[in-house]
Amino acid sequence: MNQTSLICGSLAIDVIMQYEGRFGDTLLADQLHKVNVSFLVPTMRTEFGGCSGNIAYNLKLLGGDPRIVGVMGQDCAAYLERLQKLGISTQNILIKKDAYNAQCFVTADSDNNQINAFHPGAMSFAHENNIEDAGPARLAIISPDGHLGMLKHADDLARLNIPFIFDPGQQMPMFTPEQLIAFIDKATYVTCNDYEIELLVDRTGLSLADIANRLEALIVTRGEKGSEIYTKGTSIDIPAVQADAVLDPTGCGDAYRAGLLYGLTHDLGWETTGRLASLLGAIKIAHKGAQNHVLTKEEIADRFEQAFGYKY
Repeated sequence: MNQTSLICGSLAIDVIMQYEGRFGDTLLADQLHKVNVSFLVPTMRTEFGGCSGNIAYNLKLLGGDPRIVGVMGQDCAAYLERLQKLGISTQNILIKKDAYNAQCFVTADSDNNQINAFHPGAMSFAHENNIEDAGPARLAIISPDGHLGMLKHADDLARLNIPFIFDPGQQMPMFTPEQLIAFIDKATYVTCNDYEIELLVDRTGLSLADIANRLEALIVTRGEKGSEIYTKGTSIDIPAVQADAVLDPTGCGDAYRAGLLYGLTHDLGWETTGRLASLLGAIKIAHKGAQNHVLTKEEIADRFEQAFGYKY
């Protein structure tokens, strides 16, 4: 049986810099109308990221079959090489030679305040990457990407009768209420965190129950409080997994979504699918960066049995 998952979403590079002082000591409240400051950042690291890259990475760890549908720019060589070494197909990554990869420049101070600059770059051309070119698939996910691309991919997946998860994330404010309702009606599943579901309810005027009733399942994550899966008129509570350490939440939601994709494409049932997703999020949060946790699928299976007392 085809177990391929199409992963539609951003591919990005995160440049993370650490300032050893406090922004508040340099930024004067009464002078913010004419800011001209420079921060010395002795440490800097580059992380591979973007929603589709993160989801594909975690799904590959589980032994799944991710196929990324995303866009990169002229500076794509290092990321493409990484994906190929991981055994993740790059065949459906569109390269825009006149653009740069999507990039987030993060400067953090000693109090963990952040000043960020995000350049969407090649991500803005997601609508030029055709779903049809990716071939047959069991399931897809539309995660945050260029907003025109997200709209087109939803239309194309619905037309091709490929079920998909709608994961609006931080792109939700880009869409009108009518567009969000159309996404829900085309999708098979929707997943949001606790903040995003409140925003989705507010933007669409639909209640949580209304949204769930239009779908096979609505999945809501609540961090250390676990998650809830609303399906067929019932609510399934999924417990959180105790993390070995809480180091970096970046990419935890993407890890969770990889667990959903694996469970759905392997018919594990919602109780197990949700627990596997929860475990992936706990594994990720114990590592800095979105793609730096390294486990075999057997090690993940062992962790699952330790956490829940049965094998998946």
